[in-house]
Amino acid sequence: MCPRPQPYIQGMTDETEVLYNDTCPICSREVNQYARLSDKHALPIRYDAMSAESALADWGITPEQAARRFHVRQGGHVTSGIPAFILLWREIPQTRWIARIVSLPGIYTVACLTYDTLLAPLLYRMHLAR
Repeated sequence: MCPRPQPYIQGMTDETEVLYNDTCPICSREVNQYARLSDKHALPIRYDAMSAESALADWGITPEQAARRFHVRQGGHVTSGIPAFILLWREIPQTRWIARIVSLPGIYTVACLTYDTLLAPLLYRMHLAR
């Protein structure tokens, strides 16, 4: 089971940072949508593409780790997988409802299992095939 994300604190002052696989067409399309929404609201969210070597060095994550999972950093703490998505969704007004739904106990468990055992491995295999 994946760990619960840190509690939501309205008006968090720390910048939210996102590390994503920009070479994955599915990942980049989704993250680009989040970036557009973030820009629309002038949110303090930075999006780092894993193909930038400086980003990986800053995150302390290997290229393989970055390609395998979605990562978010808040307050210096790195979170990955569904908990990372929840942290990002909480920051964007249009996606807060998704964070609330996916955070519900039964849905959270299913979402974590689906991401960890099906979606993340499938996207990683597609990454290796490119």
